[in-house]
Amino acid sequence: MNARRVQVPSLLADPGIRRVKTPERRFLFAAPPADGPVAAGAAVAAELARRGHKVAWTGHRPSLESRLRPGSRIFSAVEEDFEKRMHAIRSDWLDLRGLAALRFLWEEFLVPLGHAMLPGVEKAIDRFRPDVVIADQHALAAPVAARRREIPWATSAATSAEFARPLAAMPKVEEWVRDRIAGFQLDHGIDDLLDLRFSDHLVLVFSPAGLIGDTSFFPDHFAFVGPAPVRAAPRAFPWDRLDGRPAALVTMDDPPARFVRVAAEAVRDMDVQVILVAPPGVLADPPPNVLVQERVPEHKLLEHVSAVVCDGAHGTVCASLSNGLPLVAAPVRDDQPVIARQVEAAGAGVQVRHARCGADELRAALTAVLTDRRYRTAAEHVRETIAAAGGATEAADRLEKLA
Repeated sequence: MNARRVQVPSLLADPGIRRVKTPERRFLFAAPPADGPVAAGAAVAAELARRGHKVAWTGHRPSLESRLRPGSRIFSAVEEDFEKRMHAIRSDWLDLRGLAALRFLWEEFLVPLGHAMLPGVEKAIDRFRPDVVIADQHALAAPVAARRREIPWATSAATSAEFARPLAAMPKVEEWVRDRIAGFQLDHGIDDLLDLRFSDHLVLVFSPAGLIGDTSFFPDHFAFVGPAPVRAAPRAFPWDRLDGRPAALVTMDDPPARFVRVAAEAVRDMDVQVILVAPPGVLADPPPNVLVQERVPEHKLLEHVSAVVCDGAHGTVCASLSNGLPLVAAPVRDDQPVIARQVEAAGAGVQVRHARCGADELRAALTAVLTDRRYRTAAEHVRETIAAAGGATEAADRLEKLA
């Protein structure tokens, strides 16, 4: 017997019934003067604005203006005296490594920046009247201001480093960092102390769960939404010089001349083509299989290479893994050693010593990720976790629920 198809009228087809629209909400993003934190929030801010919500930013105005779309609403929130010293502080910090750099970062930059931002952030809250404040992990003023105003706040975590407890092997150092955060809160009248790097309302982690490992033990309000898409500036590139061989991209922020020369020597006799990002003149006589470029359209180029050698910068690592590319990571500073270890633990690459790596070691590492299928399989698994994470859409959904 043939079953009759029963047509069920759609409620949305009835002109008397309208789709329920999410009420307009206001979201204030707070970020320190750095690329990653702004990039992580910008895609979510754009998604929230697309849904009809009001979005604004607070922080160091020149830094935000250079990283956000023209017309973005920005509230200045860095006192003039600290702003004048920011460049010198950054320069001094870049000269340090290891625990000395960590100590300097918290004592001379992050905590003083928090003090310098707090009056401006509170003024921004009073003027913009947000329903939710979204604070980068290093913008300490924003969660303090939100707590003082009793406004829900979310953490925006631009890298995966803090979710691996990078200082677990040094409990006294880990405690010292928490004491700096606690002291900042006490200075501003908050006795109910929290670790301001992790909101108790919502933590948005802009990193692949596959890079961090087992995330099942994190609380439900930790959302691993994956890396935020980056608006890449268009750049010229001699695409006709790619010769069809397997290719590798070698890229670092401010690459030391020694490492550039080591990389060139490492690949000299390999049957690969290498695109090496380096300033003009650093490599006077590159091997025939090495194409030296001062700048490249990285995100587009990743579609044409088979592996990446980098310093472990979170953005480059995530962009590579988003394309299922295995990595060789030569970390230099800050969170790069942590991220490099995460890449290795995920099976998606090999870590080498940046300062001591020789041509033989780098050649062996690059050969391994190019020829051993296990590295690519692991990188492709991380790519799958990125695709399933939801990105800016999932982050915006979570923020709407919090509002």
